Amino acid sequence: MNSYGLARALTFAFAVLVTVCGFILLISGGLVTSKGVGMTVPDWPNSYGYNMFTFPISRWVGGIFYEHVHRLIASGVGLLTVILAVLLWFGEPRKWVRVLGYVAVVAVIVQGILGGLRVTLIKDEIGIFHGMFAQAYISLLVVIAVALSRAFATGGARWRWHAPGLLRWAIVLTVLIYLQLAIGATMRHEHAGLAIRDFPLAYGQLWPRISPADLAEINTQRIASGEVPTTLGFIHLQMVHRLLAVGLLAGIVAYAWKAGRAAMGVRLASRWWVALILVQVALGGWTVLSNKAADITTAHVAVGALALFLGVTQCFLLAAFSPRAAALKREAQLTPVSAR
Repeated sequence: MNSYGLARALTFAFAVLVTVCGFILLISGGLVTSKGVGMTVPDWPNSYGYNMFTFPISRWVGGIFYEHVHRLIASGVGLLTVILAVLLWFGEPRKWVRVLGYVAVVAVIVQGILGGLRVTLIKDEIGIFHGMFAQAYISLLVVIAVALSRAFATGGARWRWHAPGLLRWAIVLTVLIYLQLAIGATMRHEHAGLAIRDFPLAYGQLWPRISPADLAEINTQRIASGEVPTTLGFIHLQMVHRLLAVGLLAGIVAYAWKAGRAAMGVRLASRWWVALILVQVALGGWTVLSNKAADITTAHVAVGALALFLGVTQCFLLAAFSPRAAALKREAQLTPVSAR
């Protein structure tokens, strides 16, 4: 494999494995929240007094199954992250990639602690940070995996990522996606049900104009049907979520149009980004119409995460192969070793 080497290729494959496992962990956590079973195992790090790894399979029933399996997957991902960092320590020549591996280890430890605090302190708000920190941690794994790929490590010619003027667009859109996911996580972890139960309208209007009397009537109906009451704050938060989805779709379509004249890699990524956002909007509507069915809601979370990861990947590659980055690399290569 020329200068790339078999060892680095295997490290790349392992990084991809860790990233995929992290994504599976994210889906597992989404199922736990969607099914409302986050507190079915009330202690941590033990499970009903047992060591987590010796908890009898016969007791993996109902919601306990989803919560306990989530913990086991999390433990496995944590171990894989440590192994990845060790592989980078011994075999990766680029210091910044090794540092990313060490940061990933710290991140997965913090993530595990947040998950434990969510249980022991019984705080829904911690669940929001737990979910969003998971997105950031897996985004870091994505960057590490991309950086370890042969095309990137040997100069990036195959990436064809030269696209002047698109980096700022990509950064802004990716930050907005992360904000959108945070709003979604807030609505999910507050366990307040659907504040608005119709789509694409909201209480039959483009923007719901709800008086205190209207809200009291809505909550009377919700209580009668076994749902928790809602508030104007939750209703407006869901409307912001919908409006931001429309804005993101428009922004990413415009980004893809602008990328139409860019290099091949940018064009392909931008089109996939549009496709993911279209699927995400459809799943968002389906989530409402299905009254937050667990499988649909979890799919909505998963596709949103994929859109974030694709955005992070584009930001990373556009920055790495920008003219400025190329100039700095050439300058570093021309600088005598004694002067560095």
